[in-house]
Amino acid sequence: MLQSVNPANLQTIETHPQMSPSEVNQIIDLAHNSFESWKETSLKHRSNLMMKAADVLRKNKEDYSKLMTLEMGKPISQSRAEVEKCAWVCEYYADNAEIFLTDEIIETDASKSFVTFQPLGIVLAVMPWNFPFWQVFRFAAPGLMAGNAGILKHASNVSGCALAIEEVFRESGFPENLFRTILVPSSQMEVVIKNEKIKAVTLTGSVPAGKAVAKTAGSVLKKTVMELGGSDPYIIFEDADLEMAKETCVTARLINGGQSCIAAKRFIVVEEVYDSFEKLFVEKMKSRKMGDPFDESNYIGPQASITLRDELHLQVEKSIELGAELLLGGKIPEIDGAWYPPTVLSNVKRGMPAFDEELFGPVAALIKAKDEAEAIDIANESIFGLGAAVFTQDEKRGEKIAKEKLQAGCCFVNAFVKSDPRLPFGGIKESGYGRELSSFGIREFVNIKTIYVK
Repeated sequence: MLQSVNPANLQTIETHPQMSPSEVNQIIDLAHNSFESWKETSLKHRSNLMMKAADVLRKNKEDYSKLMTLEMGKPISQSRAEVEKCAWVCEYYADNAEIFLTDEIIETDASKSFVTFQPLGIVLAVMPWNFPFWQVFRFAAPGLMAGNAGILKHASNVSGCALAIEEVFRESGFPENLFRTILVPSSQMEVVIKNEKIKAVTLTGSVPAGKAVAKTAGSVLKKTVMELGGSDPYIIFEDADLEMAKETCVTARLINGGQSCIAAKRFIVVEEVYDSFEKLFVEKMKSRKMGDPFDESNYIGPQASITLRDELHLQVEKSIELGAELLLGGKIPEIDGAWYPPTVLSNVKRGMPAFDEELFGPVAALIKAKDEAEAIDIANESIFGLGAAVFTQDEKRGEKIAKEKLQAGCCFVNAFVKSDPRLPFGGIKESGYGRELSSFGIREFVNIKTIYVK
């Protein structure tokens, strides 16, 4: 059985029966059959249905938001924003997929030669709990518009969200089995990936999960896209607007309770302004209220589970043992639920979990650098390369550093890293490979086919 547990009070919300291998195979067969007819449909027809999906999301926004907040604990206002973002990505691909998938004429010695973008079949998505709707829709909207079918294996603690998403597409008029959810544990995924009717796999999750899925998919030569962990560095230079940087950095660290691959994790501040920034940052972190995620005045809800919260706390304690200084938080509240307060560590150095590992929660690591060169070196000294940001009032300086110096897939200047349907999203190093969103994302799971007519 798969359990959904409210992390705010540890009460069981719902228990879902685990599907048997034969049930999963039947769903895959049905999805494949649905794909065979779906791939023949026009982009105009697909676009109309995807617009309806956006309408269904907005119509049921409150129900979906409450479900997300119950299952994984994010503040209700952030859940509502997530549903809106899902509607946006549906509209974006409904409006733009035809442009992205138009045949591209290439002049050669042939009478006609061109590249065409044809669907592959069923794309399997292995998705995490932290953005239980958005992570799915940013794969599903481009995938279905490209003519593929989708199978979702969601994190077991958000099974309610997984089933709700399946219903969104059904209610929107998509073919009955074009997008399906399978309720199975991770231990069953090897067999699912190797099913001959699964043509590609996309995963958002941890580095170990990504390596395991990529290894299995690679053994049967199936295309994968991996969006994995991050330890995003935010560099604050001596000419930064510290008030603006403070606001942006705290938002970037605490959004979704700090449980985001692209949340700011390491704040690298040049020594000239370090003391000033530390004071401003700690004050702002202290002002962010933690409590009932259904109370609109609270900025932080619980962590997604007791297990995850305890793992985070161990990373904090280990970092302190190794010399980090605790400036704020760092204590587990004596109340039921997976609560962890906004926490700030200073004097963070290499060899500490707060520097070397991903801290998936509301814990900020402050690091002092003597100058620009050292700040960039510290930022890049990570196994990860998902997002990064730089703060300076010299925009040309910031742009050059973001473009040429920072080792990450998404680099922002004077703003926090976020995903946007219009921009490609993804990482390098152990943050993964491939891109989601924009024109790049929809072309990840198509046959980029060359046509040559003599």
